[in-house]
Amino acid sequence: MLNRIINFALVNRLLIVVGTVVLIAFGTYIAINMEVDVFPDLSAPTVVVLTEAHGMAPEEVEMLVTFPIETSVNGASNVRRVRSSSSAGISIVWVEFEWDTDIFKARQIVNEKISVIGERLPNGVGTPTLAPQSSIMGEIMLISMTADSTSLMDLRTIADWTVRPRLLATGGVAQVVVIGGEYKQYQILASPTKMSHYNVSFSDLLKASEEANGNSSGGFLNQYGNEYIIKGIGRTNSVDELGKTLIKRSEGFPVKIEDVAEVKIGAAPKIGDGSLNGNPAVIMTVMKQPATNTLELTDKIDAAVADMVMNLPSDIQINTQIFRQADFINASIGNIQKVLLEGTAFVVIILFLFLMNWRATAISLVAIPISLIVAILTLKWLGFTINTMSLGGMAIAIGDLVDDAIIDVENVFKRLKENAKKPINQQTDKLKVIFDASFEIRHSIINATFIIIVAFLPLFFLSGMEGKLLAPLGIAFIVSLFASLVVSITLTPVLCSYLLTNDKMLAKQHKESWLVERLQNGYSRLLEKAMRWKKAVVFSSIGLFILALLAFTQLGRSFLPEFNEGSLVVSAVSLPGISLEESNKIGVNIEKALLTVPEINITTRRTGRAELDEH
Repeated sequence: MLNRIINFALVNRLLIVVGTVVLIAFGTYIAINMEVDVFPDLSAPTVVVLTEAHGMAPEEVEMLVTFPIETSVNGASNVRRVRSSSSAGISIVWVEFEWDTDIFKARQIVNEKISVIGERLPNGVGTPTLAPQSSIMGEIMLISMTADSTSLMDLRTIADWTVRPRLLATGGVAQVVVIGGEYKQYQILASPTKMSHYNVSFSDLLKASEEANGNSSGGFLNQYGNEYIIKGIGRTNSVDELGKTLIKRSEGFPVKIEDVAEVKIGAAPKIGDGSLNGNPAVIMTVMKQPATNTLELTDKIDAAVADMVMNLPSDIQINTQIFRQADFINASIGNIQKVLLEGTAFVVIILFLFLMNWRATAISLVAIPISLIVAILTLKWLGFTINTMSLGGMAIAIGDLVDDAIIDVENVFKRLKENAKKPINQQTDKLKVIFDASFEIRHSIINATFIIIVAFLPLFFLSGMEGKLLAPLGIAFIVSLFASLVVSITLTPVLCSYLLTNDKMLAKQHKESWLVERLQNGYSRLLEKAMRWKKAVVFSSIGLFILALLAFTQLGRSFLPEFNEGSLVVSAVSLPGISLEESNKIGVNIEKALLTVPEINITTRRTGRAELDEH
């Protein structure tokens, strides 16, 4: 079979070259437009159910809200684990599915399960809501809003009703969590004394507030050939109008809301707060949807923010440089690309020093870009991204990629030179020489390549997060290595037929390079000594192997190495029951201490939690 493949390539040389050019062009286009990320998606298919239960203690939340939801979703198919967290005013349930479960199917299953438990939840508890499809690794940006003269209430209102909807409308954004500032409320602060005086109960006050602040439909009116929509407009955003709402009549006199309560605009009680460099600020966390290009989405968000700033009050500053996952991605990918280029450069130098022929060097190097492009196309086809693990697999494979080609080129070059030394009437056809030379070493190359591939196969038997993390590395390495093998039996003989068959060049290249000759002489002397001291060589090898095993047992253990993202997360955990005000004081002191470090440019703080935030 191998001889047929090599023969087909040599017979259809132009077809092989054109096909290679098309492959390179198509692969380059795919690589440029492929999604780039730091790591593969390490999140198990997880559906998060959030339920707000304002005013309830953690024990009540757990018993009356969390437990019914857990009971309902536990029986869903393919559920691997159910976890929950019950805090004051909120229930969070994480439903984890098997790794191969489709996330959209999982969300539908959970949604069907929780849709039937609404009647079992206490009055006043919010409807269980599915959190957006994202993960902690999906947090791609932190955005702060500060102002010189705009109040914290107006700042939060702008964030909730202008900035957040605009960001959510950006394709690829899953969620924008807002914390900090003052949440605007229309407050009715009842006076028990006045209510007692006018004989008004809390239920009377609540009923009047709910019924007054709403619009109602009055049907249609047909008149003079036209149909008019009739509606009663009761909703208002005026504090004065709300205060004049009638509660009831007492002894013929109207009793209004303003008679028994103070009506005003105020800040809602906080459950979380934010700051920038120790000063109050509104902090927004932007989370992306799965399978979204982080770099492209970051550019879209920057453009959206720049567009919004033009229409906001001039004293408002929006900072998008606090945390940007795109910066870490660019730095990580840039470092690995640098390693790839440096590795390629070293390969070029070494090849030329050994072959001392630029044509043979060029033929050997062609295997690198083609093999990497095939690996990228395979990753794209399998749904992976370009990340540090997939690029790491390619970087590991760089040295092996040229191995097949260089052995083939070296042997072809050697046989062509031997053929050129023969009398003209005894010389064999050059294509026949190339075919025989390629086939001569093919079995040993295939065996060596498959041995290396088999060594990486255990990576694909890893399950869970380990498998998700290392699978792209193994795929990139194995596919690129296999692609280099295919290149060596197809394109390499074709290029040899075009570039290494010049008679003048073969006549000049009559001996090995000076480096190869010296290495051969040195190796001969070393081999002679090793054969004289056989036992010493064997026992030394065994001793080194034992030392290596001992050193291995002393190495540290960690799932992942430390990463320098350019940012640090400092978590301050206080005693249960501490107030938000006291937590803020602790946070401000920590920020001030951090800002005394010259290397720290900016700090941002999130204390407590935001509404419907699973983190």
